[in-house]
Amino acid sequence: MSLHIAAQPGDIAETVLLPGDPIRAKWIAQTFLDNPICYNEVRGMLGYTGSYKGKPVSVQGTGMGIPSALIYSHELINDYGVKNLIRVGSAGSYQKNIKLKDIVIAMAASSTSNINTARFTNSDYSPTVDFELFMKAIQYAKDNNISIKAGNVLSSDEFYEDDPNSYKRWAEFGVLCVEMETAGLYTIAAKHNVKALAILTISDSLVTGEKTSSEERATTFNKMVEIALGTL
Repeated sequence: MSLHIAAQPGDIAETVLLPGDPIRAKWIAQTFLDNPICYNEVRGMLGYTGSYKGKPVSVQGTGMGIPSALIYSHELINDYGVKNLIRVGSAGSYQKNIKLKDIVIAMAASSTSNINTARFTNSDYSPTVDFELFMKAIQYAKDNNISIKAGNVLSSDEFYEDDPNSYKRWAEFGVLCVEMETAGLYTIAAKHNVKALAILTISDSLVTGEKTSSEERATTFNKMVEIALGTL
């Protein structure tokens, strides 16, 4: 057991899907995995292990924001020996051509968080995707005719910002969408020499104001999960 995860040694697979929402973790496990077993209910952050096409896979909720995601990622890596961490989350579009339920794969993650400022004084660290996982995800999407976008995303510390137009500066520099965890995930994976990938589904658009419902965000984002499992 670790501080925030009640699993025993061997309960968690080397590959873990990481949704922020624990209800999405439950839905993924029950929808896509064979014989899923719940190994964690601490703080309501559900975690499951099952199998996909004969291979062990776990799904662990991480909560919202880089600090929460880093707690679970750290414990998965250091206490349970996880080698592949794949975020499957929602994001808000910054671009006109990126619509609701489009899939975005994060090649790199800009951030408003100070999580790396403390590590790299007077310098900028660029959190980036694991190339092998990225190429596998791209190939799976191509082979299965799933349209994706790939590029830079923004990991923000704020969900409700004071300036509703602040996204336009990021959009001007080609940032595709905003979410809240990827920069932290890519950083901790690099630190511990493991692999990380973030696959995002657009749940709302800052350009048009459109948005999906909370139920849709929890239980209908099938394509990104299929791509994540396809990397196996």
